[in-house]
Amino acid sequence: MKSKLAILSLAIALPATAFAQDSLQVTNNGEYPNTFSSGSANVQPFTQSAKRFNDWSISFGGGVPLMQSADLTSIKNGGGKNLIGYSAYFSVDKAITHAFGLKLQYDRGETRQGWFNTKDPAPANAAANMQVGARTQYDAISILGDINFSNLMRRVDNKSPYRWALHGYAGIGTLAYRAYLKDDAGQRLMTEVKPFKLQSFFGQAGAGLKYKLSNRLDLEGRLMYVVTTDDEFDGGGAQYSDINKKSDQTSDNFFNATLGLTVNLGKHESHLMWHDPMQEIYYRTEVLESKVNDLEVCKSGDADNDGVCDDWDRQLDTPAGARVDGSGVALDVDLDGVIDLLDKCVTVPGPVENNGCPVATQESGVVAESETKLDGIEFELNSDKILSNNTPILNNAVSYINSSNGSYTVVGAADARGSEEYNKRLSEKRANNVKQYLIKNGVESNKLDAQGNGKTDLKYPECDPASKCPEWKNKANRRVYFKAK
Repeated sequence: MKSKLAILSLAIALPATAFAQDSLQVTNNGEYPNTFSSGSANVQPFTQSAKRFNDWSISFGGGVPLMQSADLTSIKNGGGKNLIGYSAYFSVDKAITHAFGLKLQYDRGETRQGWFNTKDPAPANAAANMQVGARTQYDAISILGDINFSNLMRRVDNKSPYRWALHGYAGIGTLAYRAYLKDDAGQRLMTEVKPFKLQSFFGQAGAGLKYKLSNRLDLEGRLMYVVTTDDEFDGGGAQYSDINKKSDQTSDNFFNATLGLTVNLGKHESHLMWHDPMQEIYYRTEVLESKVNDLEVCKSGDADNDGVCDDWDRQLDTPAGARVDGSGVALDVDLDGVIDLLDKCVTVPGPVENNGCPVATQESGVVAESETKLDGIEFELNSDKILSNNTPILNNAVSYINSSNGSYTVVGAADARGSEEYNKRLSEKRANNVKQYLIKNGVESNKLDAQGNGKTDLKYPECDPASKCPEWKNKANRRVYFKAK
């Protein structure tokens, strides 16, 4: 019983994992709870004082940008040198949930690309041989989405120390830069782009691995890929210059590898991005399990001991040992009126007097039976649509009728609601729908006809009027069965 309670508690608490910040403060002013509460207590609006975790931080760091996809690159461009630039970043970070946040980030740096470093002298005939050097000074402002993959993929039963976290980043922003080119004619400014212009928009995406140094300080290694959307960023000049014709791409892109620190701000002990709500739920259920000895169920008891409480048991006198459905009704797989516990032929219909087994006649060997009821074919109120859960029962009827040489009448019935004329029409529609289903699935049409009895054929006659009976009895009255002619 304790395990069942733990599972129930986990299922109830699971939606809370979508938003890890929750308020523990409640009031007792007698007001009715608002629509966002469970109804068990009045709650205060979610304010700064109600928060349990810090959700603001700042990050900063530096690294190395390497021009990778461009006409002039940083790694041995055309057999030249490896040219290393520098970069730095600063961001203000806001955690929205334990697994997602936003960053407003400023980047500044310089990429170096081409045949040689622009601080060095240019080789002879550098322009003619296209052995040029270039550098690009840039400033960028962007908004990045931050996904905490470690919190998304962490197992509930993982109790290892939680000090590493894998983050993914992606976003867009505006990029301003100055691109310089140097050859044997000297160094000159080739392209300048101001911020917040149409051609200045760029995108970047990447991943970072964080290590928790303390509750206030994280160390992070990050690798980002920057898409400038500009073919002139590498210093090659105009888009269709000789240098920019060396490759077909229309965007000069670069990698930016950085190492930085994150400072978590706020008065609380831990940061939201380091909180794992699944771990908290797992811990709370263990505590609950240890405190609760038992849970009282079935206050009205279970008189027939079939495992279904009397409060919702439709058959209070189920024989001992019989298998039952969710409503406490003993199972009858072949629908012959003999429950499986007492049925000697569980899958083949047969009369009660023969223990549920078919009786073969001397002439034909077919089943001799005056009436076979399809008690499972029930309908919703004012509807003649065959429900999907009726399909197995109808398929069983197809097999039964096809195995018999007799013919049958499909009978429709309704509950006591509505007029006699209306229920007559409705029950005829129900009977004809079942008849057409049987024919479409292989029953010969000359074996079947249909009739509607309306509300004159109640399975539970005491349900007239319908208001005197529970809904399950009214639903049982809305049914279809068939009779042997």
